[in-house]
Amino acid sequence: MVLVIAEKPSVAKSIANVIGANTRKDGYMEGNGYIVSWCLGHLAEYIEPNAYDENYEKWNFSDLPIIPSQWKMAVSPQKKEQFEFISGLLNRADVEYVVNACDAGREGESIFRRVYLLSGSHAPIKRLWISSMEDSAIKDGFANLREGREYENLYQSAECRAKADWLVGMNATRAYTTVYFKRLIVGRVQTPTLALLVDRQEKIDGFKKTPFYKVSISIRGLTVTSEDFESEEEATNLANLCQGQYAEVTSVRKARKQTAPPKLYDLTTLQREANRYYGYTAQETLDALQELYEKKLVTYPRTDSQHITEDMEETVKDILSDLAKITPALNGIPVGDNVRRLVNNSKVTDHHALLPTKEAAKANLSELNERQRNILSLVTIRLAQAVSSEYVYEETQIEVTCEGHIFKAKGKKTVEEGFKAVENVLRDNTEKQDDAEIKAFVTEGDMLPNVTAEKTQHFTSPPKPYSEDTLLSAMETAGNKEFEADTEKKGLGTPATRASIIEKLVHSGYAVRKGRQILPTKDGMELIGLLPDYLKSASMTAEWENKLLMIERGELSPEAFIQGITDLLSAMLSDCELIPDKERNRFDERVSVGDCPVCGKPVYESKTNFYCSDKSCRFALWKDNRYLAGMRKKVDRKMASELLNNGRTHIKDLYSEKKGTTFEADLCMTASDGRIVFNLVFPKREGK
Repeated sequence: MVLVIAEKPSVAKSIANVIGANTRKDGYMEGNGYIVSWCLGHLAEYIEPNAYDENYEKWNFSDLPIIPSQWKMAVSPQKKEQFEFISGLLNRADVEYVVNACDAGREGESIFRRVYLLSGSHAPIKRLWISSMEDSAIKDGFANLREGREYENLYQSAECRAKADWLVGMNATRAYTTVYFKRLIVGRVQTPTLALLVDRQEKIDGFKKTPFYKVSISIRGLTVTSEDFESEEEATNLANLCQGQYAEVTSVRKARKQTAPPKLYDLTTLQREANRYYGYTAQETLDALQELYEKKLVTYPRTDSQHITEDMEETVKDILSDLAKITPALNGIPVGDNVRRLVNNSKVTDHHALLPTKEAAKANLSELNERQRNILSLVTIRLAQAVSSEYVYEETQIEVTCEGHIFKAKGKKTVEEGFKAVENVLRDNTEKQDDAEIKAFVTEGDMLPNVTAEKTQHFTSPPKPYSEDTLLSAMETAGNKEFEADTEKKGLGTPATRASIIEKLVHSGYAVRKGRQILPTKDGMELIGLLPDYLKSASMTAEWENKLLMIERGELSPEAFIQGITDLLSAMLSDCELIPDKERNRFDERVSVGDCPVCGKPVYESKTNFYCSDKSCRFALWKDNRYLAGMRKKVDRKMASELLNNGRTHIKDLYSEKKGTTFEADLCMTASDGRIVFNLVFPKREGK
């Protein structure tokens, strides 16, 4: 028997249908010599610190760094039943080998390997590596199964990423939370991403708009404009000087230019455009794309490539004939067939660019929800653009001289629409259009009499807040300047993880969505304000991503990578120890009741007592205490403040059990080494 383990039940069902495992069992399907089961995403995760040692339940800075000597995983209780099914199957005596059919990427490799290792199985591993869930792709994949050992480095890369996130998240979060007495969540990738948001917001908040001026002259339907002037007086003088005068056309330059069609989508580019056109979040786009993939309508979602390989050329040509069936808006739109320009074997690593499948042309697309239809249309229209011809236009640049000053105008005229005809299917009227065509007819040397001159005022604009589109772009290119030009992968996170990083920032309360904008919250800005540069550095985090890629290629050992992370933690903890007390109390909104009579530090109120802010000091003034209990009195805030500041407080309603009446007296307090002594001083009666 051959055991096949997929990542999700829906994928397992598709595979089972193709290979003939049609008999449903409890937790798996069987038939034709195959057993097909499934994970439910990550069945096993690295355990929390307190699972290693119960003392870690209480967060103490002195316990850091927490670095497991032996990493342990556990299965979540909600998924334990399915794990038991898979574990039993992995250890069946009649299983010849197991096929890892989880998603063909870093996380898919990790999902399978963790289950395999926890099960204690020794069955040989083979790998199903496909980029489409179409029946033909599944059949071809099973006909060309690869050896599991070929993906050992990919698995190590996935585990190093998970360990790094655990080490930074657990240690940095605990360190800064205990130092600042406020829960502060730090993440290896989400914190540098938050820093991008904060940096942009600070530039917006600190922006001061400044005016600038332009002068335009118009004649014969032609308007030409000066450069920008900082001085209004200078602009006014030029406008007055030119008004009613002659202007000479000193230059008319025409050039034919062309713009190449866009490349195919990778995941990040699709997420950006889906946000731009439809306002979808990166996670919404990824979810819809995954659903389409599982319905066999698009190819593998989590790709970072915008090209295809040579062997796919004929397949893509076949798909082109069906594009209008998938997206009816393409009916009557001229679509090219230049598939060759999409081919670049060197730019395709694990998976090729996103494409619609042949199955999409046969499917009942009315069964899809609106988001799925829109995402499928984007993928289809992008393919139609990518194989179309160049957009060709004629650009005209005109220079006019008036009173010794140069004025310019630029415009363009479409010669061949090319891929723009396809792009117009999506074009929103709010999008910026190309420079308008210059329709005025002038030639070099023309003298234009009696020009009209006008001065206009403009203002500089602040940077725009990030949208999901522009944030994804910033994450993708973060740290680029610090890398060599030929570095293969750069940026914060990967196409597969960027959506979840943004969601974590929103969920943690460090960022908020406002329409299509993503803004840092007050808490987010405060967090970035106190962290050292290396924890919020985009270039350093991008370098970690490059090192994970090096592990994947066998160019760096996992041990060297983890050592780099632990070195960073050591530096972080050393820096935390140097943070002064005043800074540590920056989030402390408590108001001091008075000074501690033992050590002099501030005393604060809790539900049960008044305690010294110095944890090493033993002083605590309890609201309920033995001395006052018999007099039916509790220490309130006013009494505590007077006791701490004056050593005594006057009380009018103390109760005497012996006499059954109330009386008044001064309560006096002395404290030594945390031990409190009370006594009463009675007011002197008149005449005595």
